[in-house]
Amino acid sequence: MHISIVKPLIGEEEIKNVKEVLESGMLAQGKVVGQFEGEFSQYVGVDHSIAVCNGTVALDLALKACGVGEGDEVITTPFTFVSTVNSILFQRAKPVFVDIERDTFNIDPNQVQEKISGKTRAILGVHLFGHPFDLKPILELCEDYNLFLIEDCAQAHGAEYERKKVGSFGVGCFSFYATKNIVTGEGGMITTSSSEVAKLCRMLRNHGENGKYNHVILGYNFRMTNIQAAIGIAQLRKLDWLNEARIKNAEFLNKKLKKSGLRVPTKKSNVKHVYHQYAVLVEEDFPMSRDELAEYLKNEGIECAIHYPKPIFEQPLYRNLGYEDERCPIAKEISRKILSLPVHPGLSKDDLEYIVETINSV
Repeated sequence: MHISIVKPLIGEEEIKNVKEVLESGMLAQGKVVGQFEGEFSQYVGVDHSIAVCNGTVALDLALKACGVGEGDEVITTPFTFVSTVNSILFQRAKPVFVDIERDTFNIDPNQVQEKISGKTRAILGVHLFGHPFDLKPILELCEDYNLFLIEDCAQAHGAEYERKKVGSFGVGCFSFYATKNIVTGEGGMITTSSSEVAKLCRMLRNHGENGKYNHVILGYNFRMTNIQAAIGIAQLRKLDWLNEARIKNAEFLNKKLKKSGLRVPTKKSNVKHVYHQYAVLVEEDFPMSRDELAEYLKNEGIECAIHYPKPIFEQPLYRNLGYEDERCPIAKEISRKILSLPVHPGLSKDDLEYIVETINSV
């Protein structure tokens, strides 16, 4: 048996949509991208969605549109994929790290205020693994200190905080990379209800253009293609079903994984967790180390992954920039215990039972 860690579900709808685009001859950004943006705005509950070529670009342009620049500081989490924090460096700004909550692995709002300085321009939070970070206290800090809120929603399509979709609280940044809850191969989306931010993002993605051949700012070619958007439209329309399958799979694993020393994911009562990853902690009293368990599962045909093996400040790039331990002990501890198990919608009941039996028999 072989169980993959991720499996994009591409069906006839996606194939039909792409075929129509190919036959139309309009392959680059056009009406299909506009349709995807409109449907995405309606789904998230915002006034504007701006489609771009990937999720990293979404973060980059969102920060630029919020005016983050050289010498500014942006408060963020050290426990995420590196693109989150690299997007701050793209602005020649300084990432300022705040430790994470032990239960959700998200930025700890209780530690944010002490990191705010006169140079702080924005807070960049990550809805890690599909569990929304605690938005209410961070929104209050943004209001009190006149800061922008950037939401990294790359792993949280359809997740909710107090019955409201993530990506609608600040400026949302989504990825449609091939491993995400919905996919376009590569691709990203910026969501906002600010007309000014939306206008700047649209110009920045398209050579700074404000009208045909009228270039008013320095911009880029960061556009999404109609081909990607055609896939995205079909994927978006089945997102709720895909997420419900992930939630059901996670609930099964939560109930059945009973091995001492293995901590299954937790979920706060006021959120909808969409389980982009099903991340367990392998504690010291488990019969194997985290790395030994990963190797054992691999040998038994179960793919797993470590998201993430080190906090961002331990990456060589950030060590070279002068970052040390940054007083984030929980992020360091979690990175040495965490392991992601398969949870994607393509899992069968037999797959889930095999995962449970294999782990419980250790």
